[in-house]
Amino acid sequence: MLNTSLKELSGLLADKKISSVELTQTFLKRIDELNPALNAFITVDADKSLAQARAADERIAAGKADLLTGIPFAQKDIFCARDWLSTCGSKMLANFSAPYDAHVIEQFNRAGAVNLGKTNMDEFAMGSSNETSFFGKVKNPWDASRVPGGSSGGSAAAVAARLCPAATGTDTGGSIRQPAALNGITGLKPTYGTVSRYGMIAFASSLDQAGPMARSAEDCALMMNVMAGFDSRDSTSLEREKEDYTRDLTQPLKGLRIGLPKEYFAEGLAADVARAVEAALDEYRKLGAETVEISLPNTRLSIPVYYVLAPAEASSNLARYDGVRYGYRAPDYGDLTDMYQKSRAQGFGAEVKRRIMIGTYVLSAGYYDAYYIQAQKLRRLIAQDFEAAFRQCDVIMGPTAPTTAFKLGEKSDDPVSMYLSDIYTIAVNLAGLPGMSVPCGFGDGGLPVGLQIVGNYFAEAKMLNVAHQYQLATDWHKRLPPLGEGLGERG
Repeated sequence: MLNTSLKELSGLLADKKISSVELTQTFLKRIDELNPALNAFITVDADKSLAQARAADERIAAGKADLLTGIPFAQKDIFCARDWLSTCGSKMLANFSAPYDAHVIEQFNRAGAVNLGKTNMDEFAMGSSNETSFFGKVKNPWDASRVPGGSSGGSAAAVAARLCPAATGTDTGGSIRQPAALNGITGLKPTYGTVSRYGMIAFASSLDQAGPMARSAEDCALMMNVMAGFDSRDSTSLEREKEDYTRDLTQPLKGLRIGLPKEYFAEGLAADVARAVEAALDEYRKLGAETVEISLPNTRLSIPVYYVLAPAEASSNLARYDGVRYGYRAPDYGDLTDMYQKSRAQGFGAEVKRRIMIGTYVLSAGYYDAYYIQAQKLRRLIAQDFEAAFRQCDVIMGPTAPTTAFKLGEKSDDPVSMYLSDIYTIAVNLAGLPGMSVPCGFGDGGLPVGLQIVGNYFAEAKMLNVAHQYQLATDWHKRLPPLGEGLGERG
């Protein structure tokens, strides 16, 4: 049951071979056994989950079920869910019970899915290792001495360890794809504006995008059919006709042109990751695809551009947490200014404070033109690189992350080194393009390696086709971490 796909689970529920209550209980038991070691979930409420499962069983019995009715999903704790704690991994929102549902939560509820719980994440989605959560570090199920990646590391670890069939994530600079790679699962960051950000706690509004995290491309396609769609409550939501993201899964890949950016295979890429990615490219050639070398010359600028723009937006978005309108309030203070200062100083963690200060600095008088405006101009150049590339190829491929999962604490004192973990993913967010990561092998120490696939705007169905055909020819996405005997003992 733990290794069954979403489509197969749906069939079992429709045929009454298992009930949603039984399925939900199976995963709740798994969470109860393994979450103390992994810390993948912040909130689990069995009563609420089982109530949804009973309602799903009634819906199935009445013949009104959708494809995902009765299937349990984990939700990243960045999404507001009515009457559930929605903490965003922060002390600032540690006791926040959301009074409404985010668009993504609404869509899963409308489909009759079951909320298994809220997954752990880097505080306000700021991090590449899932070590900045107020609720503690998440452990990588392949090696508990290593990070799961961030900021959707809780969702990625939960899917990899089979604590849930699939989960939601968000991606501001790689936060779906990088943890997907480090945990050996499949994750998709859609085109910006494809999934509504309504009710998703904001980090950097021009970059944040929700997407699915699952074991296979087919499962991600089924989730996208639920998650995507226009929402008038989000001014950046794209008004497009609803798509069926499974429509192209079976298409052959003969004649597919894969662009390989030379900048993604240069200095900084670990040898074991390079070997796994090259082997995956060989597999694509066997499937009939051809590869062409391309260049994304401004890739080297993506990290500095991102770390001007994202903190600038974060400093604005997080200004609302002042202890009055939103968030934690310091218990002891003098005047109003003292209350603001102490509430924010005590409520935010170190990484969030660092980014608020950077953002405030680059937006300040005298520096706005020198940093923020320049970064916006460079962002346009980065997008133009991709426009030129897609005149030569159908999809772009390369490594998702430069290394496999690194040790807990290894980069905690070196923010720049930590930021470089996302060097291959950030440019996709700056351009607003879709990108995904699929498991493509293992590096030294038996740690998963991810292959990144980048598509042109609204090419999600094509990318899912490209990933699905690869997963029909390989079994990397079916491998299980050595839980039980290995959890907490390796490394």
